[in-house]
Amino acid sequence: MLDKISLALVIIGALNWGSIGLFQFDIVAWIFGGQGAILSRIVYTIIALAGVWCVSLLFRDTESLAETGVDDIQ
Repeated sequence: MLDKISLALVIIGALNWGSIGLFQFDIVAWIFGGQGAILSRIVYTIIALAGVWCVSLLFRDTESLAETGVDDIQ
């Protein structure tokens, strides 16, 4: 479950960076009152932590995922 939440947050962060790159518009800052606002900084930090967590997905053994029943969902 934590993997899915982290992945969703990383996707939100990627979309925010895409909007900054394409349109020079920071969605998180717009919603929470600027880049320096405490709520914006909290959101940026949570998304950064989710990104660090998702790095672990690169190094996980796919066999251990099969043992947990991830493939049985189909």
